[in-house]
Amino acid sequence: MKKEYSYGAVVYQIKDGIPLYLIEHMHLGHTSLPKGHIEEGETPLQCTLREIKEETNLDVDVDMSFAHLISYSPKPGVIKDVTFYLATPKTFDLKPQLEEVTSMEWKPYDEALDLLTYDTDKNTLRDANLAVRKKHGLK
Repeated sequence: MKKEYSYGAVVYQIKDGIPLYLIEHMHLGHTSLPKGHIEEGETPLQCTLREIKEETNLDVDVDMSFAHLISYSPKPGVIKDVTFYLATPKTFDLKPQLEEVTSMEWKPYDEALDLLTYDTDKNTLRDANLAVRKKHGLK
């Protein structure tokens, strides 16, 4: 069994006391969170920063104290582990990586949850939303 590793983040900002989450609409037809394969010699943090920059054009601060792991089989004989952290933007000039991403948008939790395609991403967002609300003292 081949093992693959990817890293990404639930990217969020707080606007008027409401967390907004960055959702990506992908060329393959699904809606997801920013993530991607680790490259040789990269740390998980370097991979996360690179993937978010490549896919969204955002520079972010990553909070690795939140880590949500999902595992799935993208094809026969392969198990993929994806670890998501939390991230907040330092820049706000969104530009989708046109090879992979058709568009992106900031959405409140309920709308973001409804838009995500896969249950694994929905579970990641649920856990992240709880962590964000706790971190920022939001109900």
